[in-house]
Amino acid sequence: MILITGGTGQLGHALEELCVARGIECRVVSRPAFDFARPESIAACFNAARPDLVVNAAAYTAVDQAETDAAAAAAGNHTGPLALARLCAAADIPFIHVSTDYVFDGRKGAPYAETDPAAPAGVYGATKRAGEVAILATGAKAVILRTAWVYGAFGRNFARTMLAVGRKMPVLRVVGDQRGTPTAAPDLAAAILAIAAKIGETGWRPEYHGIFHATGSGETTWHCFASAIFAEAARHGYKVPEVRAITTADWPTPAPRPADSRLDCTRLRRVFGRALPEWRDSLPGIVEGLLTLDGFSQRTD
Repeated sequence: MILITGGTGQLGHALEELCVARGIECRVVSRPAFDFARPESIAACFNAARPDLVVNAAAYTAVDQAETDAAAAAAGNHTGPLALARLCAAADIPFIHVSTDYVFDGRKGAPYAETDPAAPAGVYGATKRAGEVAILATGAKAVILRTAWVYGAFGRNFARTMLAVGRKMPVLRVVGDQRGTPTAAPDLAAAILAIAAKIGETGWRPEYHGIFHATGSGETTWHCFASAIFAEAARHGYKVPEVRAITTADWPTPAPRPADSRLDCTRLRRVFGRALPEWRDSLPGIVEGLLTLDGFSQRTD
């Protein structure tokens, strides 16, 4: 049985949907019953579930707010996941934890490998990196997946924001000098369950331990991603706004963003035989789902 945390988030939701569709036994927990800010709730949910494997999709993800709320970010990204990893280590079960591209500052100029030094530029990235280090030090059977630019038809994400704002504004200004790879939540969920299945089939192996990069294939910028979202939406009758590229300097934020956070996912393919789909191939289904769920239709005919 798989215990999935962060059930109200887009990844937790995608994991639950996929488990149900495949007949995989799971228990999904989220706040307020499961809350990294309340350590007693972590042990209570873990003990009630008695899982064979844990997937931690819960995190503090308010990147800008973390700059002034470091304690909450640390609880959600460091001390909370550490407590969960310790429970998994004591029970001798695998722990799959989701991390982020924000552990890098984006200055490399090429896709990051897992062996590249981490250099987070903000509080959010620093707390996620602290969580990684702490989890690995517990001795747990830990698989840490760094991902990036996650979006889906459920939950808050860039695609939903673009479609919502695009309904109201004829012209959008989107940063065009930050590079990375969009990752569809259902694709990441499928990769996580594939990893869990392989561990179940082979038993734990030393090569499974550690950090892996797991993003969609390909690359783009936020501006090009937005343009692709609207191009797909237009096929469903959505009235498309003009999307203008701006620089990071034109859109200052409390927390710095990595200029180039592309991740090299070679290790994931080599060890687990898994590669996430090209991001453009996954986009149409997500956009259609968003338009349907949110009633974004703006047909002009």
